[in-house]
Amino acid sequence: MALDQPATGERADIKPARSRLLFAAGMLFLTVVFLGLGTWQVQRLFWKLDLIARVDARVNAAPVPAPPSSAWPAIDAGNDEYRRITAAGVFRHDKETLVQAVTGLGAGFWVLTPLELADGTTILVNRGFVPADRRDPQTRAEGEISGNVRITGLLRMPEPGGAFLRLNDPASGRWYSRDVMAIAATNSLANVAPYFVDADATPNPGGLPVGGLTVVRFRNSHLVYAVTWYLLAVMSAGAAWAIHRRRIG
Repeated sequence: MALDQPATGERADIKPARSRLLFAAGMLFLTVVFLGLGTWQVQRLFWKLDLIARVDARVNAAPVPAPPSSAWPAIDAGNDEYRRITAAGVFRHDKETLVQAVTGLGAGFWVLTPLELADGTTILVNRGFVPADRRDPQTRAEGEISGNVRITGLLRMPEPGGAFLRLNDPASGRWYSRDVMAIAATNSLANVAPYFVDADATPNPGGLPVGGLTVVRFRNSHLVYAVTWYLLAVMSAGAAWAIHRRRIG
């Protein structure tokens, strides 16, 4: 006796129905993922806004004395970078280092000069920018200040290694980043602070180097990213709902 067989139409519907179910499940999974990514971006947004507010407060605050050597181990970017500080000492122009730079004034170099403090420690100071044709100190001798000086500027964290696709080459005197420890080692400097200072816009004799060119700007696209992820979540949820309606329709 022949067994009952499912109708041809019923067999044809099984595979498409299964595919729709899997697709709907995939859309629901993506909805959860996109919601998670959107929420993460919202968290990052509030973190970035808080960072911007804290840095803005530091930049506009009255300068404080440079951290002494006893405080160096506790220095970190989150709490200290862009803090306005002041220090007094004597510049070691014979240990000057030029670091390639591109600024609003064009291409040239940052002039990093060790500042020896009375307590025997040294702070590397980015005195400012000089164009390429003034890299020779003899062409800007007026700016080579002698004797005791006081500088004010922003505390910056070191930039080890180099720049994108360009490594520092101390042996050849090619510097692409302000790598404090490497510069100190190359110039045989001891007791060097683990940070450098971007000097403010106080004019130097002769007009060079030009200080005060620090760009304090943080990219903040987290709101755009959050909206994008949430829209994708809505679209995925909508696709899952449409498939569900078609399945039960």
